[in-house]
Amino acid sequence: MPAVTGCVSTSVFATKTDCSSLVPDGWRSGVPNAPAPAQVDNDLDRLKGWIGFGVTQTGQLEKANGRTADAIGIVERCEERDREAIERSRPKFLGLF
Repeated sequence: MPAVTGCVSTSVFATKTDCSSLVPDGWRSGVPNAPAPAQVDNDLDRLKGWIGFGVTQTGQLEKANGRTADAIGIVERCEERDREAIERSRPKFLGLF
């Protein structure tokens, strides 16, 4: 039996890159707010400006929330990949178990 155990390697070579490094660097600064509407004297134009601001700000929020979900997904898939690599590298008794 010692001859068989001498052939089994327990070395695991894992990536030296953190999962968080897969998230784009540009995402670290966040998503900017929409610019405030311009000051105007006409009430109708002021209303239109604020409506446009609200729509644009909502778009920015959706972009930020999308990045959050994407970043979490990237890290989860990376961690799963690493777990699977470690599981595949574990020695098996007689190549079966």
